[in-house]
Amino acid sequence: MFGFIPVLVIGFVVLSIVYLALSVWSRQVRRGKLRQRWHDEGGKGDLETYIHQGLEDYDDSFRRKLILLVYIVPLVAVGGIIYVVNYQ
Repeated sequence: MFGFIPVLVIGFVVLSIVYLALSVWSRQVRRGKLRQRWHDEGGKGDLETYIHQGLEDYDDSFRRKLILLVYIVPLVAVGGIIYVVNYQ
């Protein structure tokens, strides 16, 4: 009856690893873009302060929240497949 619990746990662990990898990668891409923009604008002010402020803005952005779809999309897809297979 509870045979699906190990599958859910393993799925959650895998999705968490994917989420962490995407978060780190996205943050590094944003850091690189901020560094490039700072150089393109003439390098006025402190680079580290500029990057820190840019990353704070990024942390509150909608784009960062979209990464949470890593959890939602597979859950909806599996739920949809289970529904279609069992009730259609």
